[in-house]
Amino acid sequence: MRRHPRKASLLAVLVAGVLTALTLTPATVGTAGAGPGGPLAGWRHERVAPGVDLYRGVLSGTPGSDFWTVTLRQDGAQLLPAAQARTLAERLRAAGFAPRVEPVSWPAGADRHGVLGHRVRVGTFGGQNQADNRRAALREAGFDAVTDWTGGDGTPGTGLAQVAVAVIDPHRFRGSLAGDTGEAVAGRETVTSIAGDALLAVNAGFFVVGTADGIPGAPAGIAAYDGRLQGAATNGRVAMILRGDGLRPEFRKLSTELRVRAGSASELVDGVNRVPGRIRNCGGVGGDEPTQAPLHDVTCTDPDEIVRFTPELGAGTPAGPGVEAVLDGEGRVLALRERGGAVPQGGSVLAGTGQGEQWLREHATAGTRLAVTQRITDEQGREVRLGPDDDIVNGGPTLVRDGRVAVEFGADGIERAGDPTFAYAWGIKRNPRTFAGIDRAGRVLLVASAGRQPGYSDGLGLAEGARFLRSLGAVEAMNLDGGGSTAMVAGGERVTMPSDATGERPVGDALVLRR
Repeated sequence: MRRHPRKASLLAVLVAGVLTALTLTPATVGTAGAGPGGPLAGWRHERVAPGVDLYRGVLSGTPGSDFWTVTLRQDGAQLLPAAQARTLAERLRAAGFAPRVEPVSWPAGADRHGVLGHRVRVGTFGGQNQADNRRAALREAGFDAVTDWTGGDGTPGTGLAQVAVAVIDPHRFRGSLAGDTGEAVAGRETVTSIAGDALLAVNAGFFVVGTADGIPGAPAGIAAYDGRLQGAATNGRVAMILRGDGLRPEFRKLSTELRVRAGSASELVDGVNRVPGRIRNCGGVGGDEPTQAPLHDVTCTDPDEIVRFTPELGAGTPAGPGVEAVLDGEGRVLALRERGGAVPQGGSVLAGTGQGEQWLREHATAGTRLAVTQRITDEQGREVRLGPDDDIVNGGPTLVRDGRVAVEFGADGIERAGDPTFAYAWGIKRNPRTFAGIDRAGRVLLVASAGRQPGYSDGLGLAEGARFLRSLGAVEAMNLDGGGSTAMVAGGERVTMPSDATGERPVGDALVLRR
């Protein structure tokens, strides 16, 4: 929903001009943070407002180290077990090609160690057209192959990243940083649209993209704005809590528990503002399949659910099998109807399917009062209570914890059993990224990198981004949504290069800095 001007949001004003190259090496990690003498020394700098500084520069590996190549796939997978990779390489040699087998290891600082898998490649080319020709020859010979730019591999000492860093000092800046959905929780808007006349804005949490996975634009994880919960947690996944003016964010792994009560009877409420039975990124409650643990970019299912809808959804509830109880502001049942309809202003709707439908039919009779309770807890079991000015945006994985690089591929659902290609492509390889963190002085760090644009910007891997944040002095940091969602806006203009061919991608919510 569109936020009141008292709340603020932050992100990037990028300055035009020649960029200064910075090689991210172990020598820079752990030095002084943002500012003169630190890793951002020599970067283009702009004072956005008192207490808000924007730096823009380039992280680069060894010039000339990157090239085009062709990566083989087997059953769609780019990473294979060692034995399968060797067998594929033997088939390629027999067909007249010269393959190489390259091990891919988990990066330093990850919660996983050792070799993740092996990729099989053919050729070293200076131009994409040459690699495309070799790929065509491989396909004619019966092999599945894709053209690859090695700058995107995430290998240390390679690659190129155009990066913007916003540094906000809560002791000097007089304004606020807030989560903002734009006009409504449902639907998608560009960061440019959400930002309006704000100082800065950047994309924020994960959200539903297509109808197959739920309500487009709705959060895929926990979300709260102005103290009201608008999305249930991907239980155990890190989130960013913005209290009051939002300038002292907390990074905690959160879970949610909601229940509905009618007299002495109670039942679990499985989610908020999502299609019953579809749990994007998993991490839900109540027996979801295939897992109740976080599993990124997977939609888990559950036929027996109750889901709560709020007026801030900004759209009608999704139709489908089951029933809905329409509640007024006091929780009294106004009607029991088929699924699909308006959410009353000041009230709410409970949609039930399977056993959830049965519970509502038995207890949600007209005039009955239903009490919905919610409890948000962190990983220590401490309750997180929200005040009227508090927000939460989702994301993950954790990147820096207690001053150490700590990328949680496993705990955050980036690692998939039997599918090493997902963690490799989504987390290890370079992509457009958006990060948030705080340093020891309490300054907020917002980082955005363009990516997937060979020769201009490859982006960052998660561990690579974590090391960069640590070099800025971050003691806590997390990954926000990235890829085509990454965008920074300043003064109403987009100042990052989008990776989508169609331009700036509409997103679910943004972090917005306002005076």
